[in-house]
Amino acid sequence: MTKKKKLFCEISPTTYKISLYKEIFKRHLSNLFSSNKYAKKIAEQKLPIVVSRHGGDMIKTGPGIDMQLQLNKADNIRLACSRFNGLVINPGESFSFWHYVGKTSKRNGFAEGRVIINGKLVSGVGGGLCNLANTLNQLVLDSPLTITEIHHHSDALAPDPDGVRVPYSAGVSVNYNFIDYRFRNDTKQSVQICAWCEGNTLFTELRTTEEFPYTYRIVEENHHFHKSANGNYYRISKIYRETIDRQTGKVVGRELRWDNRSKVLFDYALIPKDLIR
Repeated sequence: MTKKKKLFCEISPTTYKISLYKEIFKRHLSNLFSSNKYAKKIAEQKLPIVVSRHGGDMIKTGPGIDMQLQLNKADNIRLACSRFNGLVINPGESFSFWHYVGKTSKRNGFAEGRVIINGKLVSGVGGGLCNLANTLNQLVLDSPLTITEIHHHSDALAPDPDGVRVPYSAGVSVNYNFIDYRFRNDTKQSVQICAWCEGNTLFTELRTTEEFPYTYRIVEENHHFHKSANGNYYRISKIYRETIDRQTGKVVGRELRWDNRSKVLFDYALIPKDLIR
């Protein structure tokens, strides 16, 4: 069998950094000439209507999990939330995760957390912010807002808590500043992103001025784990978003949001045996 040639970024830590800085510079240039209009208003008063709520415990426990990195992750998320909590996004305006959060450096207050580099969980400054980006994505999927940029990594970073599978509870990737999460408000009314932490629990809300005519739900099909020829396990599923007419309760739209094939990054012994195919 022919050995797969390594990418330049995979040769060494130095080549990885060179590749990283190149992509950051390219995104800075792209942003410089972009026509995106980013929301600017932070309001202390919340808009009256809750479109959706998501959140949960920021601390994961289990075999091989470094608790200090988990605590640092929670601190990173608290700091990032403070950058855009209360942001009002008017019609035609956009949201960019990195536009508001900024560079994840120690100088800017961020700490070491878990990050994924070349398919492996390692320590890195700003680690854990993918958790926040994923939660924002859950808010947006429950709304008519338009996702304009999204990237995925494995959503099999840890076993499902208590064996309960929540589709799209993980899997959105962000990396300063070129792997971004962005959406735009193409509706005719303003929306507001509220994000804050209480203890080690993350809370997020999407709010607006009046109810939208449709509601939305996430549906996952054919969820299972599969062992590949190289011995690695993968989480397999198809994740759809359904659009529901608020008045009639009928499904009026259905779109595939993620054809999921995520490499399992936790102990294979913790994969439910009944889900292996």
